[in-house]
Amino acid sequence: MTTISTQAHDLLARMGVAKSLYTEGTLTARSPVDGAVTGKVVESTAAEMQAAIGKAHAAFLEWRVIPAPKRGELVRKFGEVLRTHKTDLAALVSLEAGKIASEGLGEVQEMIDICDFAVGLSRQLHGLTIASERPGHRMMEQWLPLGVVGIISAFNFPVAVWAWNSALALVAGDTCVWKPSEKTPLTALATQALFEKAVAAYKADGHVAPEGLSLVLNGGAAVGEALVTDTRVPLISATGSTRMGRIVGPKVAARFGRCLLELGGNNALIVSDKADLDLAVRAIAFGAWGTAGQRCTTTRRVIAHKAVHDQLVERLEKVRVQLKIGNPLADGTLVGPLVDKQAFDAMQAALAQAKAQGGTVRGGERALAAEHPEAFYAAPALVTMPAQTEVVCHETFAPILYVLKYEKLDEAIALQNGVPQGLSSAIFTTDIREAEAFMSAAGSDCGIANVNIGTSGAEIGGAFGGEKETGGGRESGSDAWRQYMRRVTNTVNYSNSLPLAQGVKFDV
Repeated sequence: MTTISTQAHDLLARMGVAKSLYTEGTLTARSPVDGAVTGKVVESTAAEMQAAIGKAHAAFLEWRVIPAPKRGELVRKFGEVLRTHKTDLAALVSLEAGKIASEGLGEVQEMIDICDFAVGLSRQLHGLTIASERPGHRMMEQWLPLGVVGIISAFNFPVAVWAWNSALALVAGDTCVWKPSEKTPLTALATQALFEKAVAAYKADGHVAPEGLSLVLNGGAAVGEALVTDTRVPLISATGSTRMGRIVGPKVAARFGRCLLELGGNNALIVSDKADLDLAVRAIAFGAWGTAGQRCTTTRRVIAHKAVHDQLVERLEKVRVQLKIGNPLADGTLVGPLVDKQAFDAMQAALAQAKAQGGTVRGGERALAAEHPEAFYAAPALVTMPAQTEVVCHETFAPILYVLKYEKLDEAIALQNGVPQGLSSAIFTTDIREAEAFMSAAGSDCGIANVNIGTSGAEIGGAFGGEKETGGGRESGSDAWRQYMRRVTNTVNYSNSLPLAQGVKFDV
């Protein structure tokens, strides 16, 4: 019988990862599918991180002067390599992060999509021409490469978040140093191997690519600290918990670096009495319980109008008990495992608090414990709450859905906004006035505000991120590329005089 470990090693070999990198190290990699050890990954030291940053900085000095469309060609090559290895990388994502098969494939598709976006962007890094008040002068704005971009990623999107950052950074003329989650080191090694295949193909076509364009270093807090505090890294893009952001943000700010933070979410979905409940139930089911609740955009709160509340809860409960829990790569599975025991314990603690704060809890118990004693599967939980209590305001990274009741839309929006996080939000309504009010300045305070679509599952064309304790960062589409570049304002005097701005006189 093929074990999870064997499957993971076969996938790594097919993607070109050197066996020594995941068999001769000290970082134990485990699969949440069955708890089995899948590798002993080589860990880096703080000194090795510092050396890697130096290598990436040297590469930047060469890469920044290569024309942006030529840089885009490398990203195009990488997108081709991802297409070739999509099923293998997706399967490894499922084995290491616990995602069901379609979500693993979807994550790699996100990588391909951002490569396509970045390739087009490589010919559109536009500045502005600005009217000057001085005759015979022209002002303009340029966007120029920034430097080394440090990327810190989380376990729940172990490869896509890196791609969101690296694809844009590379076409912008930057280089990347990646510190992945200690819970998902194997997918990082596979991604790096695939990127190196793309670099080899790029060079084979006659292009120039310096060594060190993108480097990955697995390791613990000391490795992350070395990346965060190094002044040669002008931008740190960190995805993870709010706790992590509170550590990283001040350290980067202390050296006047830039931070792009993608932190917690406590996302609400308002269900109006004018909603299409069929659509709402489908959106809530995936948003709340898909990915075992381990997305920053997971629907954690439903705020339902009193006229539809009871009916909605009844329908959600019918769906909840039918969700198939199990091996994420097995046919028909809709809910895979939590990433580890710590996640399961946090879920149980939250459910206990919810009961103590007046909630009625359905589900949430451990599942498949006899079959997988070292893995942590859990039944999705549906919790009706009398009010938005302390536990509801806290993000628990698990398949827990809290349901609240409202009477007026203003009340619902106040509940929606009444948490520390501000990532994603949604309303289900067929009333255009309600929809517009929700998206207005007086509506949702989140970075994402959807109508008749759930909170989870963003496309790469739009900038992704949120406000408040979510960190304020924006990744992926729209004009997020500007964060990876530096703005320069130029003034050219093509006249024979030297007038000063604002009419200042200084004759000598």
